[in-house]
Amino acid sequence: MTTLLRTARLELVPMTLAMVEAVMLGRRDESEGLASAKMPERWPNHELIERAFPVSLDDLRAEPAARLWGARVMVAGIGPDRRVVGSIVFHGRPAEDGVAEIAYGVEEGSQRRGYASEAVAACVDWALGQPGVRAVQAATFAWHHRSLRVIANVGMVRVGERDHETMGEMIVFERRIPLGL
Repeated sequence: MTTLLRTARLELVPMTLAMVEAVMLGRRDESEGLASAKMPERWPNHELIERAFPVSLDDLRAEPAARLWGARVMVAGIGPDRRVVGSIVFHGRPAEDGVAEIAYGVEEGSQRRGYASEAVAACVDWALGQPGVRAVQAATFAWHHRSLRVIANVGMVRVGERDHETMGEMIVFERRIPLGL
């Protein structure tokens, strides 16, 4: 089970299969109840869901522990003011090489407040503390300046490039456990 993480301003609540099902099936009240927080009006939308979970709901149901490894929703506020401001996902359980890939998003009304950097830093630290994980990678486009700033803020360094099937070249960044640890 993925643990709840806390930062200075956020609770990073583990995503459960029930939560993902509620979001993917458009059951807003249920998803808010499971997150114990209000969802933004325009988020999550189908485009975001497809990017965060590039597999079918049946695939998620078949391997929830592997597919939802490390996935969390970012929750800000206290009491009745609790609201989901974004999410962090890993592209499943790390590969045999010990590399986990992280992705993140912050809803439009909560951007430019440092939430992504705060949450990504906590989740990268968490992932690097898990057995068998040697590195965490993130990939983004050269034109995505906000994402590049988050990546720099969490101490990742450029390690290569790869092609996105429809949008061109992506830059790959990584934070690795130093050798000998």
